[in-house]
Amino acid sequence: MATWFITGASRGFGLEIARQALERGDKVVATARRPQDVQDALSQYGGSLLAVALDVTDEVQVREAVEAAVGRFGTIDILVNNAGRGVLGAVEETTDAAFRSVYDTNVFGLANVTRAVLPVMRRQRSGRILNLSSIGGFESVAGFGVYCSTKFAVEGLSEAMRAELAPLGIQVTIVEPGYFRTDFLDATSLLTEGRIISDYAETAGAVRQAVPGLNHAQPGDPVKGATAILALADAADPPLRAQLGSDSVGAMDRKIAQLREEADTWRDLGLSTDHDDAKVSN
Repeated sequence: MATWFITGASRGFGLEIARQALERGDKVVATARRPQDVQDALSQYGGSLLAVALDVTDEVQVREAVEAAVGRFGTIDILVNNAGRGVLGAVEETTDAAFRSVYDTNVFGLANVTRAVLPVMRRQRSGRILNLSSIGGFESVAGFGVYCSTKFAVEGLSEAMRAELAPLGIQVTIVEPGYFRTDFLDATSLLTEGRIISDYAETAGAVRQAVPGLNHAQPGDPVKGATAILALADAADPPLRAQLGSDSVGAMDRKIAQLREEADTWRDLGLSTDHDDAKVSN
């Protein structure tokens, strides 16, 4: 029986992961800006659920939430950094305030929660951290450049943490969902920038126009996605990265092929920049 600490648990992946973990008998600390939403959705699980108010950008509130979790259940075995938000618009169209807001939640908020939970896991010499990235964490696209850049940051942090924490018995996995039928494309999660620059009409502008038609018609099933995330949490030897959804799997295949082709094409230029007396390993 494990104890989970899940951010952004009032809907989407966060709520479904909490539901499935509780259903199998685990204990769950489900955090959200409005914890009553979590309590209302999962009230049937009684004392196995602790719904806690949490804005991941508030470091004091983060510490208090972790203290409440340990005070109630004594441990945190699995951390799911799921809270996130997006912004839609070309990079030039995105205001400084919108830029910072997305980074505050997706990057700095994730770091706040992770820093607060890690002392618990280090004392235990055990734990799992599942950081929710995205298909946009390895393949950025027009219109979502700012959002994707936050997920690139999450992947860089996660890769380093995996190396730092593995000797302490703590495993880190990056989860890279494709497009799932969650509320991510709703206005409550995705800010659409009001400034429109006509030069981007065929790139970021085309994406802006297409997004409403994609909402709640995405290929991914959140219930199946949550089941896969539980499987990653249980895996004896979890991967560094795990793609969820046929679109994410296909995009990763294309990215690997593109990187290999580009690296091969420009290999000689790259090798030409070493000192003459340097030993080259290739």
